[in-house]
Amino acid sequence: MARTRRTTVSTDRHGHTAGWAESGAAAGTPVLPDPAAAAFFDVDNTMMQGASIYWFARGLAARNYLTTGDLIRFGWQQLRFRVLATEHAGDMSQAKEAALAFVEGWRVEDVERLAEEIFDELMAPRIWGGTRHLAQRHLDAGERVWLVSAAPVEIGRVIAARLGLTGAIGTVAEVLDGAYTGRLVGDLMHGAAKADAVAQLAAVEGLELSRCSAYSDSANDLPMLSTVGRAVAINPDALLLRQARQQGWEVRDFRTGRRAARIAVPSTAAAGLLAGAAGAGLALHRRRRSA
Repeated sequence: MARTRRTTVSTDRHGHTAGWAESGAAAGTPVLPDPAAAAFFDVDNTMMQGASIYWFARGLAARNYLTTGDLIRFGWQQLRFRVLATEHAGDMSQAKEAALAFVEGWRVEDVERLAEEIFDELMAPRIWGGTRHLAQRHLDAGERVWLVSAAPVEIGRVIAARLGLTGAIGTVAEVLDGAYTGRLVGDLMHGAAKADAVAQLAAVEGLELSRCSAYSDSANDLPMLSTVGRAVAINPDALLLRQARQQGWEVRDFRTGRRAARIAVPSTAAAGLLAGAAGAGLALHRRRRSA
């Protein structure tokens, strides 16, 4: 039977806002359900090769939402914001403003429909089989599995549903009358915000964090990895790999040679460029519709 789709928004004492969206995927019947344990998977380069926003933008380009001029102009602006956010981790305001163009004026169901189409076309072939297997092992053990991503929670929910997972934690965009206003509710789901969101969800769902697992490729997710009882580095960057070895964490790497080098490109600069281009394309599409 399909699970009831549910979205919850919660704000913690630090002002971080987490969106928890159940995937609506069919629930299995595990032999020994474990309601106190769960697994949390980062998406970009952990569950999927490259960045989800990169592939989403590629899908928009294929549908003529983007032009070359938009790609270069807005992509450069987005990359600039990403660099500023990295260098000044305590001040995400400019990166937050850059994210607003991505959803402003669009209806939620349109973004979800596009996400479903683009997942099937571009994202599904790039799911790491090894990571997907690890997630399935948690499901088979009766544990819930959540994706944790900086992407809008609606997009995370689509990916989780397509993979048969429990749901997703993601960035919350304000919605009024079914359309995005262009404002975010709380902060981007990044860094310490992920750890806070996982702790909030654990409190709501009755999970014991000491019995939970977390998986990521990036040192940016060290707060989340340190929150749970079992941390696993998947396709780790250099800093996370060093930390994992110091902490004795398990390391899994599904990349090989040149393939790993190629994947690193869309996950960094190209992802930033096309994230900005995605916003540009949506704005261009709105102008054309108005005309």
